[in-house]
Amino acid sequence: MRLRVLFACLLACCLMVATGFAQQPPAQAPPAQQPPAQETSPQQPIKVSVNEVVVPVTVTDEKGRFVSNLDQNDFQIFDGGRQQRIEFFTRERNQPVVVGFLIDLSNNSRTQWKNWEAAAEGMVEEMLPDDKPEMRSRFAGYLIGFSNTADLLVDTTSDSTPIVEKLRKLKPSGGSALYDAIYKACTERKLVEGEPVDPRRVIIVIGDGNDNSSKRSLNEVIEVAQRNLVTIYGISTEYSGFTSAGDDNLVHLAEETGGRVEYPLNNPYKDISGYISTPKDEGNYAIQPGTGGYQAAISSAIFGSVAAIVGEVTTQYVLRYIPDFAAQDSVKDYREIKVTVALPNVRVRARRGYYPSNP
Repeated sequence: MRLRVLFACLLACCLMVATGFAQQPPAQAPPAQQPPAQETSPQQPIKVSVNEVVVPVTVTDEKGRFVSNLDQNDFQIFDGGRQQRIEFFTRERNQPVVVGFLIDLSNNSRTQWKNWEAAAEGMVEEMLPDDKPEMRSRFAGYLIGFSNTADLLVDTTSDSTPIVEKLRKLKPSGGSALYDAIYKACTERKLVEGEPVDPRRVIIVIGDGNDNSSKRSLNEVIEVAQRNLVTIYGISTEYSGFTSAGDDNLVHLAEETGGRVEYPLNNPYKDISGYISTPKDEGNYAIQPGTGGYQAAISSAIFGSVAAIVGEVTTQYVLRYIPDFAAQDSVKDYREIKVTVALPNVRVRARRGYYPSNP
């Protein structure tokens, strides 16, 4: 209960920061939303033929805070180097999203498993809230667990209960099939009417990015994610001072699809007085492992990262455009995208490209 209260407070703080930047009404009202209740058969492969490209965009200032008061005229989109006409623009919160919750069930997750499980529960309950029908009509989610294999544990639903109940029964063990999990998320689940434009598609990976069990490769799943207009986020389970190839994998997946990676355990004590200045024989801990204070610091850092990602997903700008004739007529399969903003000292994060169609 304390963890959920903490998560709610952290998310509220993130959204208050975003709200602080908002000064003007949206430039254009979005179209009527479609509820996520209408779904296809469970095993129907996801197919995309891109006539309209959807581009979620996050803009932050030099301190990493959301800039949320921009209008359509502040943005430019380039497809293959050619500027495109923006057909749709919104900065309305809580745009419809289908979220894949991908959780690492390998041995590497065992040390802090209860924290990761609680973090996943918090995300699910925040994005699929039972007490907010208006949110449930806009958000849907599904759960994939991966260890030696990747398994669709709960198919697409707007009800948080089956996902939370399944999370509470999971136990980590074995290897890691991260790439197969992403491939499954992009190809084997029930669809919501209107995907990938309205609602758009997001994957959130809780894991260290390592893979030693997949049949698919990193480049293969990046391509399938780009073909299906999926944005990938990561919450890294790596500890401060430890690095691995998995971290590069998570970053690569996120950057190529317009997401980002959070590192809650990179320095969970940064706000604690005395850290680094009080070395001890058993390790440089400002708070001793096994104590309530130590656990609270870890939990706070994890839920801060969860709140940051949930806050970003629900406060992004959404731009859409129809590629002009020159772009559609190109012999190139992969189309590079660049989004610019007419403001100094800001960072723009969006997908780097897309494929006009599935093979």
